[in-house]
Amino acid sequence: RGRYVPARCFSADRFCAHFGPLSKGLLPLFAVMTGNDYIGLGALEAFFSKVRLPRGCAAAKGGKHLRLQGLLNWLAQFPEPAEAVDNVLKYLKKHQREEIRELLCTSMEDYAPSDVNLEDFFQNGSYECEAARKADVPEWVLDALAKGKLAPFIINALILKSTFLRVQVENMQRPSAHSTALPIRQVIYGLLLRVSHSAEDASSSKQTDELPTVCEFDRCQKTVKKTFVQAASLPPDFCDDRFPLDKLMEVPMSCRQMLLLETLGVKMSFLEPIPSHLQLPIAVTCYWIRCSEPKVKLNQLKALLLMIVSGELQRITDDQGTSQRNTILDPTVLPAEDDSVAYNEFLKWKEKKLQDNAFDLDAAHSFCQWQCCLQMGLYLNQLLGTPLSEPDLSRLYSGTLVHRLYQELKSAPSVENLFISSLKMAQLYLVMLKTVES
Repeated sequence: RGRYVPARCFSADRFCAHFGPLSKGLLPLFAVMTGNDYIGLGALEAFFSKVRLPRGCAAAKGGKHLRLQGLLNWLAQFPEPAEAVDNVLKYLKKHQREEIRELLCTSMEDYAPSDVNLEDFFQNGSYECEAARKADVPEWVLDALAKGKLAPFIINALILKSTFLRVQVENMQRPSAHSTALPIRQVIYGLLLRVSHSAEDASSSKQTDELPTVCEFDRCQKTVKKTFVQAASLPPDFCDDRFPLDKLMEVPMSCRQMLLLETLGVKMSFLEPIPSHLQLPIAVTCYWIRCSEPKVKLNQLKALLLMIVSGELQRITDDQGTSQRNTILDPTVLPAEDDSVAYNEFLKWKEKKLQDNAFDLDAAHSFCQWQCCLQMGLYLNQLLGTPLSEPDLSRLYSGTLVHRLYQELKSAPSVENLFISSLKMAQLYLVMLKTVES
């Protein structure tokens, strides 16, 4: 009890009224002081250890929730942020005060209300943003970002020329799993930063030195390392001055598709037997097989493909359930019984206890590499206007499942026939395996 704000409908006004009342202008300072912006001001520990917070909420005794409540009540005595900052600094050493003042004030600026009219966006699907206008970002990029059709990774590379690559559960003694997808990222940077050198220019070292760079923050063993990565030079179709970034969608779709497939190292003719919504994941898998280090083991590949098949089987079974409920309207729609049988057998297999449950760190690292390649493959596909269909990510990958399949394939190869009772799923698995192996 007492660890919540009693409000059925939250609003900043009611929140502030509960503490003090507290001026809304002090909320940014509260957020910065509590580490909400990930600054982690260690110097403020001196403040918390010395200040007498209201209601007996001393930092050393109260715990996190009491510290937050105490700080809010303490801030409520000040009418505006400048006075509150002055009083915070009184508890710090003199040589720290100006540096901390500047850091607090700068960090508080991040909480300034946006000038975007969200009502216009949700009602009309469009918005106006002063920051976007100043950044000179193409309109189609802004629209795609607002609608979630482009990832924040894209705008960070375009505007900040800096990206942060998140660490997964991988082998820290090996190079970062993101290193496998570096060539894909370089093509993304090339499209965003408009590298437009001719083949002759690109051959000269002077021109190569002028290629734009993006600062990447990635893992090096257990520490974060900053690396400047050069953007890739693009094929002639994308180097034409008629097609800067704002005209990228005017490049023929066939050219955009070719750039995507050439980056992943596959030909469309190889992907034609694959269902359209799985062509991108399989193209990425071909890239992963070729570029990963250490090399992908055959059982890792099979486990990954079986996992993809399980997601397809679940999707089809769910769709069949919907169709079955609608047969009264359309009696010609009948579910495929062998798919239902295969799915039930798969569920029974999942319920069985795994004999060898040892965690394989090298396999985890390999699957992390695949995920990194898939992520960047998706981003490149989105940036090019989706020349390949986007997969259903919710059914595409399950870490727990792929690890279990890999473990069982090592001890019981017969698990490769897990979906044999469904002709459609068995054929899908064999087609995907043949495509990747070829």
